[in-house]
Amino acid sequence: MKKCIRFLWGCALCLAMMPAGAYVDRGTAVVRVMDKAAGKVQTVRLPVGRRVTFEKLNMRVRSCKQTDPFQAENFYMFVEISKVGDGLIFSNWMDRNEPGDNPLQDADYDVWLVTCE
Repeated sequence: MKKCIRFLWGCALCLAMMPAGAYVDRGTAVVRVMDKAAGKVQTVRLPVGRRVTFEKLNMRVRSCKQTDPFQAENFYMFVEISKVGDGLIFSNWMDRNEPGDNPLQDADYDVWLVTCE
């Protein structure tokens, strides 16, 4: 019984010493938008919680987070994107370091995360 209690205390101490994996909330997401028809790429700043209209897109960032500054730098954003006439076309997390995992790829536009400020 004593060995079991010592083992459990040891596990609890190990868990307490593990890094928390904290994120830092940021107030602005910076994204790149590619207009495929015009063949141009533009950088757009999106304040968290506010709807921003860019050409035919309406974008609202719900959250923009940076990894703990003491870890490898990465940024994540939860965004909702709708297109005039089509309604909601994207609602998900985007990861800056893995832009191919979950970008918006529409017939007219591509959108990907650059950074959170």
